[in-house]
Amino acid sequence: MELLRTGYDGVLIGMMIVLAILIIVSMVRSVLGPRIADRIIAVNMTGTMIIMIIAILSVYLEENYLVDVCLIYAMISFLGVVVLCKVYTGVYLQKKQMKEDLAAVEDNLKHQHPDFQEEKSTKKSGR
Repeated sequence: MELLRTGYDGVLIGMMIVLAILIIVSMVRSVLGPRIADRIIAVNMTGTMIIMIIAILSVYLEENYLVDVCLIYAMISFLGVVVLCKVYTGVYLQKKQMKEDLAAVEDNLKHQHPDFQEEKSTKKSGR
C-alpha cells in the first residue's frame, strides 16, 4: 500500500512539473502575441493551468480548503477573461468606426469637390 502511495505522489508531482512548464510556455506566448486574441487565449490557458495545479495540490496535500480556493480562482479568472474580451471588442469596433469615418469623409469630399479625386490620383501616380 505504501508503494502505491509513493507512486501516486510521484505522478502528482510529475503532473505539477509538466503544468509549470506549460505555464511558462503560455506566458511566453502571451508576451509574444502576435495578436491580442492570442494573448487573451494564452492568459486564459495560464489561469486554467493554475487552477489544475491548485486542484492537484489539494489531492497531494489532502487539504479540502484548496478546492474552495480553486473554485474562487476559477470565477475570478473567468471574469478577467470576459473583461479582456469586452475591452478587445471595444477597441476593435472603435478602430473599425474610425476607418468608416475616414471613408465617409473622403466620399463627402469627392461629392463636394470633383477635383479632389483628380488631386488624389495625381499624388499617387507621382505627378
